[in-house]
Amino acid sequence: MTTPETPPAPPASPRPTDRSDTVLATIAARRSTKKFAEQSPTRAQLEALLHSAACAPDHGKLAPWRFTILQGPSRGLFADALAESLRQRMPEVAEETVLREREKAFRSPVLVVVSAHAEPHPKVPEVEQWVAVGAAVQNLWLAAVAMGLGAAWKTGNAAYDPVVKRALGIAEADAIIGFLHVGSPVASAPPREIEFDSRTRWL
Repeated sequence: MTTPETPPAPPASPRPTDRSDTVLATIAARRSTKKFAEQSPTRAQLEALLHSAACAPDHGKLAPWRFTILQGPSRGLFADALAESLRQRMPEVAEETVLREREKAFRSPVLVVVSAHAEPHPKVPEVEQWVAVGAAVQNLWLAAVAMGLGAAWKTGNAAYDPVVKRALGIAEADAIIGFLHVGSPVASAPPREIEFDSRTRWL
């Protein structure tokens, strides 16, 4: 009596969680960079970050995000705008304070100024376009983490000042969503406690 041969086992397929584990780990690793190395990301790296940003959800395919890249000497444009903005808000400000304000432009080797260009649309209200730009920032930041880079999202009074918009060539009707510092991280913020139960309802 012969024993039937055992059919060969099917080839192992990749665990369906492998990719999701990587994505979840990248999200969990995201935190603000407090200090950056002087070395700048390459043009290819920056273009990869911008491509990731433009993959954000976009109702109506309006692409409401706008990116202004400052690196090297061009950060001086932002420094000058920060100083002018501060002087207009505080005419009696001390020069030492102005110098500290200028230094904010040089916290990182690259600064991505992200602005929102919302257009009237019968099905896509302005708030949805703003949210899309926020999603683009998150995409860019997570891509930076995945590439071994760091980022810090800043705003402050300068983000809402027409003086800064004009200096950076941003339309007055557009909204600056953030100044995103990008570079190789030297020091980062400590992990924060993540809690969602008190802000969640299960129906």
